[in-house]
This record gives sequence, structure tokens and C-alpha cells, in this order.
Amino acid sequence: MRVAVVGTGALGARAARQLASTPGVTEIIVGDPDAPKCSAVADVLGPVATVGSWSHETGLPAGLDEVDAVLLTGPATAQVDQVARLVRMARPVVSTADAREAVEKISGSDAAAKRADVPVVVGAAFSPGLSCALAAHGRAWFDQVDEIHIAWLGTGGPECAHQHHRNFAGRALEWHDGAWAFRPSGSGRELCWFPDPVGAADCYRGSQCEPMLLHEAFPDAHRITARMAGTRRDRMLGRLPMLRPPHPEGAVGALRVELRGRRDGETDTVVFGAIDRPAVAAAAVAAVATVRVAEGDVSGPGVAGVAGHLEPVGFLGELARRGIRAAIFEGADASG
Repeated sequence: MRVAVVGTGALGARAARQLASTPGVTEIIVGDPDAPKCSAVADVLGPVATVGSWSHETGLPAGLDEVDAVLLTGPATAQVDQVARLVRMARPVVSTADAREAVEKISGSDAAAKRADVPVVVGAAFSPGLSCALAAHGRAWFDQVDEIHIAWLGTGGPECAHQHHRNFAGRALEWHDGAWAFRPSGSGRELCWFPDPVGAADCYRGSQCEPMLLHEAFPDAHRITARMAGTRRDRMLGRLPMLRPPHPEGAVGALRVELRGRRDGETDTVVFGAIDRPAVAAAAVAAVATVRVAEGDVSGPGVAGVAGHLEPVGFLGELARRGIRAAIFEGADASG
């Protein structure tokens, strides 16, 4: 199996290491406009990795004509053109883009991807990505899923931190009773409980893409929302440039996925949670999704998120084998 990883930041480098340790992966083409960083990552991976010479004209490395799948981990804005070019090359793609505007534009390649008979998995990271896989897994608990509510805390590498900052600007998108609703980012304060030791955190609406991706996978759901943890400073300064550079990689992050629906004629709720460093979890999600796409283990051609393209049980099982585990909230009675 031959794959390519485009982008060698915190997410790309970790995803490449995950792929290098995957049985069946015989070659990894690593590409990045930063040639020294790209070479350093390839050296760490060993003989399985080769450096693809970067083309500023195409925005991609050379040597992608015959790979089984391409993983894109660079800036979301760059991934829009990269996806379009790879679809024209008839190469299966996994995109880690999480900016809503970029995901919307990538979704616009759906018709072209179907004509080229290639799958494109978009939003294969922590949130979105793992969040969508958990939502898809929770579908089995219900006869009908009525509501999905996502909340997440933490950031991965610098690009993720910048996107978290930008999410507090603009408008948040929610699916509500058969129509899209726009809400102010930073509004809708809600105290969300994450797995220990993170615990509770104030979460707010943000310009996130999960509602859009999950609506495609759950077209009958009445409400789909997404929130992210933030501080008063995050909400106040979201429309301004970041005042200081972000850390090379964030600390521990957490994820909460709540589904509400009907089962056996009664209403029910299930809550999943996960805790890990976002860059680590996102890299595992991206790597496993890339292997699934390379093997053809997807729902079919076209553009869709993790929930729409990948079977959740085996996907989450492979993530657990790699150390990325989720939990289900069981609750406790008043007696403790």
C-alpha cells in the first residue's frame, strides 16, 4: 500500500508516524513546502518514507500519480485546491480540514469526485473526525436519532489553535427543525461535562463544521449543534489577530458527543466522551481513515465526513488498538 502525507506540522508528522507503523503500508511519500522540515520527518520515518519534491505550481509534491490514498494535513484553505486537483487526478483523498468555509468548498467537489469514482473523506481529525465517528456509532442505540450535540475542548498544533481562535468570529451554524439557523459565535453558554480529569467547562457556539457534516449523515435529525470550550478572552478577541503565537502543540483535550432519540417507543439519551491530546487523537483518526480509503473500505465515491464514509465499529476499534479510546457515560444513582 502506497500513501502520501501532504503537510508535516504537528498533525502531519504524527499521522505519518502512525502510517509508518501500520502493517501493509510499504511507502509513504512526504510532501511539504518547508523542505528541511519535510526531510527531517522522512528521516525519522526511516526507509518506508520518501520525500516528494514540492511543486509551488500545483501545491502538491511529485509522485502522487499511483498512490492509493493522499492525506492532506496542511492549512485548510490550501486543502480546497489540493482536493480539487487530486480529484482530477482520480486519487482518493483524506482531508483534515476543519474550517467550515473550507469544508463547504471541498464538499462542492462531490459531483466531480463521483464522476472520477474516488472517495474524499473530509474533516478526519479530532473534532470533527472522532466526534463524527462516535455519533455514527451511537446511531445503533436508537430507532431514530432526533438530536446530536457536540462539545470539545483543547487544540492541537498552531494551525488548530488559529482555527479555534477564528471560530469565535463570524456566525455559528446549527440545524434546527428542518432549517439552518445562524447564531452569533461566542453565544449560547453551556456548562459541558467532559471525562475526568478535565471535568466541566463553559462551552459556546462557534463557526464549526460538525453540524454540516453530521446533517449529511443524519438527515432526519431535528437538531444538530456544536460548541467549544473557551474563555471570556477567547470570546472578546476572536475577531482580532492572535496576540501571541500559539504553542507548538496543545495540552490535553476532550470531546463530548450526546445523542438523543427514540428507542422502543421511548425517549433515550447516550453520551460518549474521549480525552487525549488533540494532535495525537487527530493523527490516529487521519491515519486510520487513510488506510481505510486506500483499502477501498468506504461507503462509495464522493465527498463525505467520517460518519458518512466509514463504518464506525471497526474504525473505533482500530483507534482503540492505537490507544485512542472513548467512553460511554453510564451515570450514577443518588446514593452514589
